[in-house]
Amino acid sequence: MGYRFVNDYAEGAHPRVLELLASGGKMQEPGYGYDSLTARAVELIRRETASPDAAVHLVSGGTQANLTVLASMLRPHQSVIAAHSAHIAVHETGAIEATGHKIHSCVSPDGKLSVDAIMEVLAEHIDEHMVQPSVVFVSQSTEVGTIYSKAELTTISECCRDKGLYLYLDGARLGSALTCPTADMTLAELSALTDVFYVGGTKNGALLGEAIVINKPALKENFRFHLKQRGALIAKGRLLGAQFVALFEDGLYFELAAHANAMAGRLATGLTTQGIPLLVPQATNQVFPILSNQRIAELESDWGFMVWARAGEEHSAIRLVTSWCTPVDAVDAFLDALR
Repeated sequence: MGYRFVNDYAEGAHPRVLELLASGGKMQEPGYGYDSLTARAVELIRRETASPDAAVHLVSGGTQANLTVLASMLRPHQSVIAAHSAHIAVHETGAIEATGHKIHSCVSPDGKLSVDAIMEVLAEHIDEHMVQPSVVFVSQSTEVGTIYSKAELTTISECCRDKGLYLYLDGARLGSALTCPTADMTLAELSALTDVFYVGGTKNGALLGEAIVINKPALKENFRFHLKQRGALIAKGRLLGAQFVALFEDGLYFELAAHANAMAGRLATGLTTQGIPLLVPQATNQVFPILSNQRIAELESDWGFMVWARAGEEHSAIRLVTSWCTPVDAVDAFLDALR
């Protein structure tokens, strides 16, 4: 079996993460996020986001982060606006709907939500006979690997503030979004434009873990109650804290994300050189080549990937995802197999 380009969390964790976890194995620490490692992780994340007053909470995974944050933001009669391909709308088993909240799914070929789409939803929901849109949900990068520019996110942020909406950003692949060649926004700039976002560790070198950053003062109070109620407040919080210390102490987080992007860029260049079209232009660590269904069937016996979407009667787009430790040899071998 060749290399698996199925996702960016197939590998365990970067050695520096594992070393820090192992080094304090016999040391006693307080539980539930009151340990010294979590305190250090919070300090580092506040520094990187230039948000000294932010509330930072570490949780185990992205779905848990999305569920807990949105449940804390929304009152029973309120709803969330998202792109139709958003993780909360497709790949979270109805977790948000299970809490009693509607998701307004807006069609978006490039995975990005626009101000026009937000305004259309607002125009359709005008009184108490309908749900009240309250949160705008965006992902950086999106489910198809595209990114919001600083200008685009600024426009959405201004719209939300003008209309009294919260802006929440899913950062499962935030590292890749911030380090890709077309990125024009820092982590601190992104933080200033959002009410809540999370920094994804699971898909960027950690064993598991996401760091929720709450900037909006009204959303900080009682958030730990929401964490506990959703099963997100773990006793051994140090396990999450140690991983984010390792990732942010010396810039490892950005180094790993840049490698994943470089490998995806190598894939995309090799594909287009062979005349293979892409579903969307490659920007981060996900590449979506369009191949014949017959060729896909041949490749599936030796390589790991996801068939993403149909592209006509005889062709489909597959998804290739590179990670923090994808080797150059694996990328080149796959391109050779295509030839």
